[in-house]
Amino acid sequence: MYKVFVNNTPIILSTKKYIEGYEMIPIKEADFPTIIRGVLSKEAANEEAKYHLYHKKEDKLIDHLYKKLPVVTAGGGKVYNADKEILFIRRNGKWDLPKGKVEKKEHMETAAIREVEEETGVTGLEITKFLYKTFHVFKRNGEFRLKVTYWFEMKTAYDGELLPQINEGITKVKWKNKKKAKKALTNSYANIKKLFSHDYLS
Repeated sequence: MYKVFVNNTPIILSTKKYIEGYEMIPIKEADFPTIIRGVLSKEAANEEAKYHLYHKKEDKLIDHLYKKLPVVTAGGGKVYNADKEILFIRRNGKWDLPKGKVEKKEHMETAAIREVEEETGVTGLEITKFLYKTFHVFKRNGEFRLKVTYWFEMKTAYDGELLPQINEGITKVKWKNKKKAKKALTNSYANIKKLFSHDYLS
C-alpha cells in the first residue's frame, strides 16, 4: 500500500478492490487532477476526502502513478547530531525536514546530502541508512506535480552555525531534542510524520 498526500490528505493506492467508506477507482482509469481538486474542495469544506486507487498487481501501482502526473524526484535527510537531536527547518509556517530536487544525473545520496547542506549550513554529513520514500502533490505554474522524496537517516558531528537558505523560503533551522521534535511534528506534514515511529510520536 502507498499513500500520496495532497496537503495532509492521503490518496490510498493498494491491491484491495474495496475499502469501506472510500471511493474506489481503478488506477488505470484515475484522472488525478480531478481527484486532487476533489480532495482540495473537500478540505475547503472541512470534509474528509477518501479516495482509493487499486490495481491487482502492487508493482503496477507506482508504474501507473508515475504516468498520471509529472514527477519531481527529491532527496532529503533526517539528521542526528552527537546529542541525538534532529535537524528541523521551518518553511511556510510549518516545521519540516531538509530536502530538495535531485539534479540531472546526480546520485540520490549525493543529492540528499547536498540539499541538507544547502538548506541548513550543516556539513560533515554521513548517511547511515535509507528510511522511506514519500509521495506528495504540489502545484507549480498551474500544473499539479508529484514529488517523490527519498529520505535517508544521517549523522554529523557538526556543531557550528545553522544557516537557513532564505531564498528557498526557509526562515529557521533548529536542532530539536525528542520533546521539542514531538511538539514540532504537531505543526508539520503527514508525510514527515511517517518518518517517525508511532512510539516516538505517542
